[in-house]
Amino acid sequence: MRSLFLRLGLYFGLVACLQAVPFEVKDGQFLSEGKPYRIIAGEMHYARIPHEYWRKRFKMARAMGLNTISTYVFWDIHEVKPGVFDFSGDKDIASFIRIAGEEGLKVILRPGPYVCGEWDFGGLPSWLLTIPDLRVRCSDDRYTSCVSRYFEKLGKELCSLQSTHGGPLIMVGVENEYGSYGSDKTYLAFVRDSLKKSGFDVPLFTCDGPDALDVGSIGGTFPVVNVDGDLPKEFGKLTALSPKTPLACGELYPGWLDHWGEAHNVRTAESITADVKWILENKVSSFSFYMFHGGTNFGFTAGANTDPKGVYQPITTQYDYDAPLDETGRVTPKYIALRNEIQAHVAEKLPDIPYEAPLMTIAPFKLTRVASLLDHLPEGIDDIQPHSMEAYGQDHGLILYRTTLRAGKASKLTIRELHDYGLVRLDGKTVSTVDRSLVENPIPVPQRKKPTQLDILVEAMGRITYGPGIMDKKGITERVEFPNPYGAGVAMGWKVYPLPLDKTYLEHLPFSEIKADVNGPVFLQGTFHVTQCEDTYLDMRHFGKGYVWVNGHALGRYWNRGPQGALYLPGCWLNQGENTVLVFDFSLPKEPVLEGLSHAVWFKPTF
Repeated sequence: MRSLFLRLGLYFGLVACLQAVPFEVKDGQFLSEGKPYRIIAGEMHYARIPHEYWRKRFKMARAMGLNTISTYVFWDIHEVKPGVFDFSGDKDIASFIRIAGEEGLKVILRPGPYVCGEWDFGGLPSWLLTIPDLRVRCSDDRYTSCVSRYFEKLGKELCSLQSTHGGPLIMVGVENEYGSYGSDKTYLAFVRDSLKKSGFDVPLFTCDGPDALDVGSIGGTFPVVNVDGDLPKEFGKLTALSPKTPLACGELYPGWLDHWGEAHNVRTAESITADVKWILENKVSSFSFYMFHGGTNFGFTAGANTDPKGVYQPITTQYDYDAPLDETGRVTPKYIALRNEIQAHVAEKLPDIPYEAPLMTIAPFKLTRVASLLDHLPEGIDDIQPHSMEAYGQDHGLILYRTTLRAGKASKLTIRELHDYGLVRLDGKTVSTVDRSLVENPIPVPQRKKPTQLDILVEAMGRITYGPGIMDKKGITERVEFPNPYGAGVAMGWKVYPLPLDKTYLEHLPFSEIKADVNGPVFLQGTFHVTQCEDTYLDMRHFGKGYVWVNGHALGRYWNRGPQGALYLPGCWLNQGENTVLVFDFSLPKEPVLEGLSHAVWFKPTF
């Protein structure tokens, strides 16, 4: 009997050894169930798409020939306050991954903790900026302890969805493009080990541009390269660094992002299709379109860049990226061209393209009610000098700084530094706008015959998402200088009014009928009726600069600077019948009229 049990034990042990690993990196290639596997992936971010549309988008991905979806994880939307987590609704990344698997797609997870992605602060939570002298993306113990807590919670949410547990999640990224930022290998090792400690046991990888591969890589992972140019040369750099790992592309760009005040970026279908043809005809084991479907920077999520001279470049609400699947999830000529190219190189017949209803129009309607922002302020905070928005526990929105200037001759006011856009007002009248992109300092102040109320209303636009300047606080970040009889003095004695533009704040706005003497900036409210709930674009070209909410959903920022002229309104956020629109604008438009368009709007920027 003992001999029988021994033989059975050996038999079942041998069977277990012979069972194929669900997914692995072996002999310079990817294997799925023991067979060579080429990853044809596309980037698509759960938080940039209403969750009601996730399954539709996955079906579109399969129909173009993708077998894998790649997504960032945005730490900031999940850990909303230290130790307080939210994975509900559009933040339910576990459901996103699960649905992808149900639609026949594998998933690549890129949890950062820093992700870039043109997202506010690169996905890092803004409350990190309240920790004095904190350093991110390095071995600062206060930072790494926060990362550990985040990864531990993320592991509890997602580890059961890994291929090692029968799920679709096959690979996990370690940091993101770290070689372009820093050189702290101890920190990279910490991220790697922290992910493992949190339960991530699928293959780990690092992702960098071709010239930063060495600095951004770490043992225990394999490197992948982001390519945007001479593909043989750039893949050659990956081979030179790591000849025994798969030839893999983390990001292949079918388009590019847009900044306010710059022309809309496009890339031809022919050029990206040529790149894909080269990849599919050579020994590349994996590539991922960044983006396959860009989606939208809803609410306050859009980030910002800086140009080579350090000039601030805020990113548009539309994250269309000139991707194969447009902002609304509908096919483009680029999608068709890429589908045809992929079909020519794969054996399986691709699924039919799912039908997507055309965008609908909404007849013009007026916003008829108004609430003046400066006439309905919350309780203020007394402060000897102004501090950043984060110092008052505020993440996004507006903030008002108020003080009194003594009587005096015409002079100049210097704000160090205003992040990012503001109005300077004296006794209720705007005397100047301040735009960080234009470096507008100092500000002329006219003669005052009596003490005068100074208001500085500041809008926080996107935090810098890439490069050394990512520790980007909002509001007035240092001080305000104003001449006194002895020279350039520092203005003291302020009242500060946080205006977060969140649900709690907006619900308490007192609206009345619009009158000619209404003092801007203003909130405007109106309603419209629909009989069907399809996607549309709200035309914002009659307005100046501000934000829009429909039925409580934050569509994002608009700006008459361009190039974006309309805001995407998902049909799943509409009601059959009456719908409520709320608009904040820095000034009262001459004709506060909105309408729904069946197309996006791009125009030549005025900046």
